[in-house]
Amino acid sequence: MKVTVVPAQVTTVEDRVAGNLSFSQLILFAIPVFGGSLLYAILPPFMGASIYKIIIVSVFALVCTILAIRIKGKIVMLWLIVLLRYRLRPRQYIFDKNTPLSREDYPDVPHMAEESNEALKETAKQAIQLLDLSERAYLYDVLHDPIGRLRFDITKKGGINVSIPEAKD
Repeated sequence: MKVTVVPAQVTTVEDRVAGNLSFSQLILFAIPVFGGSLLYAILPPFMGASIYKIIIVSVFALVCTILAIRIKGKIVMLWLIVLLRYRLRPRQYIFDKNTPLSREDYPDVPHMAEESNEALKETAKQAIQLLDLSERAYLYDVLHDPIGRLRFDITKKGGINVSIPEAKD
């Protein structure tokens, strides 16, 4: 007895039912028999033979036989199904990541003009000069407190690093 290993990726293995014929091929061969007997009973003359019935059943049997032929391991009917699915798919794929669909409407944030570092330092000095002596002392204590100077850095992967910079005396 011959043993072969079937890879896990193979999911469409067809079993041979009779000889070298698969189940789908046998169905394709049986359809003209049952369809022909149904046409024989339904079309006039009822339950009688006529030339047009024989032609219809013969053409139908020829089409089913052609559909049952195997090419590259698949029957022609499956190749036609693949071709029809390809032909019936949409011709254009439109993807627009800028579409407003399913987005929340956020108001526009006005952009502040960027100021130079010197201008910011001048503004900070002027703001500190406006404070009275007790407020200034409290501000300097808070700025020199190492716990109050925690530094939070966000990494590229979404993590967060917390550090306390060393005090410069």
